[in-house]
Amino acid sequence: MEEPLPAPPADTRDADQPHASTTPAERLSLLVERERVARKGPAGSLDERMASLSGALRRARLENAERSAAIFDLRAAEIARLEMLGEALSPVLAQVPRDCDIFDVGVAPAERPRLFIDQIGFVEMDRDRRIYRFLQDTRHGRVTLRESDSIDDLVEAITSYIAHRLIEREKALAVDYASGGAAQALGVKVAAARERANARENDKSVTGKTTRAAAFIAEFFGATAFFAFLAVLAAWIYRAYLAG
Repeated sequence: MEEPLPAPPADTRDADQPHASTTPAERLSLLVERERVARKGPAGSLDERMASLSGALRRARLENAERSAAIFDLRAAEIARLEMLGEALSPVLAQVPRDCDIFDVGVAPAERPRLFIDQIGFVEMDRDRRIYRFLQDTRHGRVTLRESDSIDDLVEAITSYIAHRLIEREKALAVDYASGGAAQALGVKVAAARERANARENDKSVTGKTTRAAAFIAEFFGATAFFAFLAVLAAWIYRAYLAG
């Protein structure tokens, strides 16, 4: 009796292919499931991706907080160094005349901290936060008066700046005194303006009187002519219709 022949080995390549007898809906479902498995394999599950994003957010927040703390520390260090310079200037500022109010030394803790000497002169730190820069605003732009990492050098430069500003103030006061004073000059200007205003008022009063007189004369002659016309008209009507 002959033995049956062994069955041919199954082709594994057709295992993943949809059978010809399957319906289109089954084939579509099989393709969708295969694509879902392919996506899940390399990237991991949804929970793993969410956990990875949460960890990345935590690391980003920590880095941002560390960066903000570093910026705050640098700004605090700038303000501290500028305050040290302001304290070193205290003996110099104590010698400024009391009636002089052009110097108002103080630290402005803005985004870029500055130690103001007056309205046009100030000190700020360089980009490396170690070098002082003494700057002044002029008509031709901002100029650097001194640049150094030593407080003593800055105190010397600012002392010279204050001395020159005081000399400029004395010259301005001397000019006012030589010209009779600013108050006297202002009084002369006010008196001249008052005289011009009085002259304009006088001209307006004369013109107003003339205008009113001319208007009265015109009204008088107009009324006279009107009543004369009425008299002539009445006389004509009387002769034409009543006298005959």
